[in-house]
Amino acid sequence: MRRLGIHSFVWTGGGTQDELERAMDRSAECGYRLIELAYLRPDRFDLDRLAQRSRALDLDIAVTMGLSPDTDISSEDAGAVGRGEALLADAVRAVRDVGGSKLGGILYSAHGKYASQPTDRGRKNAVAAIARTADIAKAAGVDLVLEVVNRFETNLLNTTAQGLAFIAATGSDHVRLHLDTFHMNIEEANPAAAIRLAGDKIGYFHIGESNRGYLGDGTIDFDLIFDALLDIDYGRDITFESFSSAVVDEGLSKACAIWRDTWTESMPLARHARTFIEMKREEAARRRRTNARP
Repeated sequence: MRRLGIHSFVWTGGGTQDELERAMDRSAECGYRLIELAYLRPDRFDLDRLAQRSRALDLDIAVTMGLSPDTDISSEDAGAVGRGEALLADAVRAVRDVGGSKLGGILYSAHGKYASQPTDRGRKNAVAAIARTADIAKAAGVDLVLEVVNRFETNLLNTTAQGLAFIAATGSDHVRLHLDTFHMNIEEANPAAAIRLAGDKIGYFHIGESNRGYLGDGTIDFDLIFDALLDIDYGRDITFESFSSAVVDEGLSKACAIWRDTWTESMPLARHARTFIEMKREEAARRRRTNARP
């Protein structure tokens, strides 16, 4: 693991500059080395100030986002595809300007429940748009990672196998997968096997519980997850993600169906998550050493 990160929605809905800066301070206070922010609109936030704060705290920045129906690059509507591609290019530049390392999330479709299957033409539109966005990201020094999410949040990439086929279709060496244990727990028959299947194509990894709350309070077998990450020698960033209606972002709450308090206090949650993840990593390493003994 390169860095351990935390999603800013653990701290705040992120509506103001001051809220984001406080979230950065609290993340660093808890020992995290990366903070994940939702899409940073340059007209709403001072990116230079955020960049200066992150450098002072030795805190990397990842940015994730999802597209809207009006900017859906998997649409057959050329106007929507064009608007979506322009938005992605702007997002890459925002990540560059804030000094961040990666742009991830649901970049290939609208974020929400679809009423129909994806079309072949729509998928080809998305593949082409992501390939062009990857060129922009590569030139900007920004990693481009596509989050594979559950069936209620996209109709295009629900499994690791689908994600691998999609990035292969782009023909780009600058597109990787962004996997998430919450989504894998819903869609993958065997999440650990999916991690091993993806191997070095994983560019970013989310740790989240099945109920979006405290790690260890749900149904995910994290021993299997960390064993698999160790098996593929995963050395990129891991970020803790948890949502509660106690910290409300209206758009995310609707898209992800966050209707209740899975927790109420941010600091204990954040401290517990860091301890839990570090413990599970060490336990996996210990199992590896034990099994390797003659």
